[in-house]
Amino acid sequence: MAQTEKKQSSSNKKKSFWRQAFNAMLVPVLAVITGLIAGGFVIAMSDPVVLRSIAPNPWHVAAEGEAVDPSIAIDLETALQYHPNEVDVGDYAVFKRGTGVLFREIVESQDQIEDKDKQIDLERAQRRSATLDTGNAGISLTFSDRPLFAFQAAWRSVADAYRALFLGSLGSPVQIAEGWQLYRKTGDSQALRNALRPISESLVTSIPYVFAGLAVALGFRAGLFNIGAEGQIFIGATFAAYIGYSFTSLPPVLHVTLAIIAGAIGGAAWGIIPGWLKAKTGAHEVINTIMMNYIAFRVVSWLLRGPMQRPGSGKPVSPVIAESAYLPQFFGAPLRIHAGFFLAIAAAIFVWWLLFKTTIGFELRTVGSNPNAAKYSGMSVSRNIIVAMGLSGALAGLAGASEVLGLNHYLAEAFSPGYGFDSIALALLGKSHPLGVVLAALLFGTLRSGATSMQSLAQVPIDIITMIQALVIVFIAAPEIIRWLYRLRKVEDEGEKTIFARGWGS
Repeated sequence: MAQTEKKQSSSNKKKSFWRQAFNAMLVPVLAVITGLIAGGFVIAMSDPVVLRSIAPNPWHVAAEGEAVDPSIAIDLETALQYHPNEVDVGDYAVFKRGTGVLFREIVESQDQIEDKDKQIDLERAQRRSATLDTGNAGISLTFSDRPLFAFQAAWRSVADAYRALFLGSLGSPVQIAEGWQLYRKTGDSQALRNALRPISESLVTSIPYVFAGLAVALGFRAGLFNIGAEGQIFIGATFAAYIGYSFTSLPPVLHVTLAIIAGAIGGAAWGIIPGWLKAKTGAHEVINTIMMNYIAFRVVSWLLRGPMQRPGSGKPVSPVIAESAYLPQFFGAPLRIHAGFFLAIAAAIFVWWLLFKTTIGFELRTVGSNPNAAKYSGMSVSRNIIVAMGLSGALAGLAGASEVLGLNHYLAEAFSPGYGFDSIALALLGKSHPLGVVLAALLFGTLRSGATSMQSLAQVPIDIITMIQALVIVFIAAPEIIRWLYRLRKVEDEGEKTIFARGWGS
């Protein structure tokens, strides 16, 4: 009997765990889906074809091979797709007569024609537009008159964009399967590596996001808003690059290890400074870290134009690091995935263990949630603030080190596209939990990697990806919107409370 109750209790605990996990992930997943849907609307509304399909602007149908000005002309194939030869009262038609073009509003009968230069009756319009062909009439349909055509154009635009995003970030399943079959038959892995390249690029792009997101999330757990991750990334990259090109006779394992440690130390040192100021003087960490960002940018800029500038180069770049300091790549070209990815996953596991399985982590979380209670229980609030900012800076420094040692192999003035600032959104999206941060980083890396493909294949502006990310963050930050949209019942123990820094005046 006791054994049966024990099994039932264990089963209930497992069900409770999965239920909590489902509840915790439901709103973020729906937020991502909603963000993609809203992003699809933005994509559709930014497509000139869609805009033309809902606007009463006429086109001339151009001849084959004729240069097409999209503002006044349309090719025959597109005209047939989006504007079948249908005319109705209230539409606008363009008729070609010799070298001239006649623009007419269609009215019901000749009796209603008030201006022959601007209007034409329905019967004559239908006769003159009996067949849509090169040089003939192009019918312009408004959204209210022909909504289906506009929806079809919008659907094609969004589908093409997200298809390009998928192929650019995850690759083609067909090509992956064909590459795998070829590898099994011949042992040649080149086709498989080519097919897996988009996945590799997504993972590579995610690496600095994982480190930087963990840095900000750890600060949030300790009640600190480390907005200085970007500066810590730059300092960590500078330390790693210096070790990488200065010590050229070290064994590879030792050299790359020292460079990684140097990156972490550089970031930690840059994080400890505002942490110490916060602990000892009460100066707010947001102001301090913003100022430290500016100092880091200027210091790195000066170094790359002075002591660390590559000899013989007029550009602000450092010397190339020695090959012994490269983070190893395991799968060969064109796959650029390197050991930094596994180091990032290990860092996430370490942060989870530190926060939830150690005394230090318990103190950090206690100080973050209630510093007064932590103080009365004998914990050193000042020490924990400094430790938290130091660890946060070390993680951010690893983000910079991974970029220099794994990809660029030298330090440039603008090597980071804003990893440190994006990391704030990552920490919020991941609810300051290491697992959530990793998933959010993979999402951002996938979007960033696929953005180039969207731009080249679907002609979607790369800024649309940033807008989609912003929309996802908006829905994550306001879960009540998601609950209202999807009619979700609020679950009290779903752990949805976002952990972040206490009030600005604290």
